[in-house]
Amino acid sequence: MKYRLYIALIISTVLFSCQEEVFIDLRTTDRKPVIEAFWTDNGAVNFVKVSYSKDYYDEEPNEIVEDAQVSVTNVNTGISIDFRFSAQSGRYLPINNFGGRVGESYELNVIVGDSEYKSTGTMLAPPTLDSVKYEFKDARVFREEGYYITVYGDIPFRDNNFYRIRLVRNDTLLNNRNDYLLFDDTFGTSILNRGFELGGFPFRANDRVRLELFRLNRDAYNYLNQLVGLLFNDGGLFSPPPQNPASNIRLVRGDTEALGYFMVSPFLSTSVFIEPE
Repeated sequence: MKYRLYIALIISTVLFSCQEEVFIDLRTTDRKPVIEAFWTDNGAVNFVKVSYSKDYYDEEPNEIVEDAQVSVTNVNTGISIDFRFSAQSGRYLPINNFGGRVGESYELNVIVGDSEYKSTGTMLAPPTLDSVKYEFKDARVFREEGYYITVYGDIPFRDNNFYRIRLVRNDTLLNNRNDYLLFDDTFGTSILNRGFELGGFPFRANDRVRLELFRLNRDAYNYLNQLVGLLFNDGGLFSPPPQNPASNIRLVRGDTEALGYFMVSPFLSTSVFIEPE
């Protein structure tokens, strides 16, 4: 009887020790500007957000930079569009809702204190977005019950096929780590011709869903891919140490590098209302 009790105590001790929470002693660095910039051919969705980085375990809200100088310049024409800070949105917005043009190259310029940052990108031609359909599907082992959306269109390009789909449900952007829909031409360019089902996104009756499709430059696509990898890093024993995605924004004056990315893309959007059966 004592022997069995001894074994039980050992097992309980081992199980208890496996549940111990461990915090990695990460190196603390000085804060850096974080720049998130969207530039499309639709001026209503363009913005630049500037904030400061924080430590990995810091739970305080990000500090927004409100006094930066922000502009986007057409590299081909030299025309520059200034951005103004909007306290309501916490972002810099282009004056008069200016947007870009397909086929043109653009340069982002941001000045924060004594540091100046630049990034460039080309607005590539958009793919074709033909239709969006939805179908109710019963629950399965790895699938929730709900309405699932399938996107149809065409990608006629041989190269620079890097895409992101954003989903907005009832005016709320789906922006959690599972909501980043990124794809390229690894498996060919007929993905939209066959119908691309958004399998991980069950919707409900009376949902209004807006789908936004972006064609990205490679560096912006790589940034988002690395960001998704970081978001899914659980800090476990076999996970790599967390590190910031490689930014496509370069420092041209000053001492502090910036984090974040500049996205130049055409903007395609369509909406669907899911009617009850």
